[in-house]
Amino acid sequence: MNEMYEARERQDPAERERDLFARLPGLLDHAVTNAPGWAAHLAGIEPDAVSGRDGLSKLPVLRKSDLQAKQKDHPPFGGFLVGSLEGVERVFMSPGPIWEPQAPGDDPWNGARALHAAGFRPGDIVVNAFSYHLTPGGFILDHGARTLGCTVFPAGVGNTDIQAEAVEVLKPSGFIGTPDYLKVLLDRGAEQGRDVSSIRQALVSGGALFPAMREDYEQRGIRVGQCYATADLGVIAYESDAREGMIVNEDYIVEIVRPGTGDPVGEGEVGELVVTCFNRTYPLIRFGTGDLSQVLPGISPCGRTNMRIAGWMGRADQRTKIKGMFVDPAQIAEIQKCHSEIQKARLTVKRSGDTDVMVLSIESSGQADGLAAAVAETLKDVTRLKGDIQIVAPGALPNDGKVIADERDYSA
Repeated sequence: MNEMYEARERQDPAERERDLFARLPGLLDHAVTNAPGWAAHLAGIEPDAVSGRDGLSKLPVLRKSDLQAKQKDHPPFGGFLVGSLEGVERVFMSPGPIWEPQAPGDDPWNGARALHAAGFRPGDIVVNAFSYHLTPGGFILDHGARTLGCTVFPAGVGNTDIQAEAVEVLKPSGFIGTPDYLKVLLDRGAEQGRDVSSIRQALVSGGALFPAMREDYEQRGIRVGQCYATADLGVIAYESDAREGMIVNEDYIVEIVRPGTGDPVGEGEVGELVVTCFNRTYPLIRFGTGDLSQVLPGISPCGRTNMRIAGWMGRADQRTKIKGMFVDPAQIAEIQKCHSEIQKARLTVKRSGDTDVMVLSIESSGQADGLAAAVAETLKDVTRLKGDIQIVAPGALPNDGKVIADERDYSA
């Protein structure tokens, strides 16, 4: 499986670096000339002076929280869209809310390369269990798979019984979705007595692929790869057969910076992942993902020569991905504002078997009838995820500043 999607995956690293930074001044000039948000954010910057990583590191980081605030002040895109929406095929609304326009092209989120590395090939039938509703989740790899020459069954999220039936009838060889949902789908098919054995490769994202989970899939004859993607940027990095970190996708510049700053850290040091992409419709320059990672030394044994990162290693802030969806501290504050009885709230995320579960603990001086049920409904409305509600006495929650506590164990 060491064949490449395209030859430049074996490009000399120094040559790739020169090519990327030769293109960067043009992107900067394009952004500041045509997008008022970028003109303000990069005021005083000379694009031609940014010809290497040192110059890039002097540009301000644009973090998701900053983008969200700017979009609120200047809806819908905060002034960061180049030109108008004419010619833009889709606009998405991710939790936050964050608005994202779809870039042009057959594979606007650069998913085909990751799918190829995971073993997908032209002619494969693929079940895509990422959401096609509001967010770009389902479309990111849908476009990539179709660009690669695959046929996609757009399953979306849920309806597991119907998805199991579709697997039996269509006999897809590939699965795209969150790591834990593949097990849910396979187990449901087995419970129903359906033949779901056609699936032989999978590309998963939006959650942790635990070693025990990968081993379980391999014992079922399914080869599983991972990719790291965001709604804003697309597929940033992906696994290969080597299973030694994730390889940065072509046409992205990745930096690791000290959280809360724009200062690059040393190789191997954990910090916040900052990404620049060459999307001329919606350029993102030094975009702070809020995710922690580190650069791995050397190149992949598979022969791909781009930078490798360790993958997702936690959050630089408290914004947390649960079942493939981000939950932000601002959303917990929104829930609290909806119920005057709540004095303090804290969301805890844990694992139950192979599934993420969340519990919203709320301090309240009384056990008002129906409060837990009402808060649970608000939690679902605001985050689009279900969770349990725990009512505790005032002063019972830790005084540690945490609004979201991620207690999932990623070592198993």
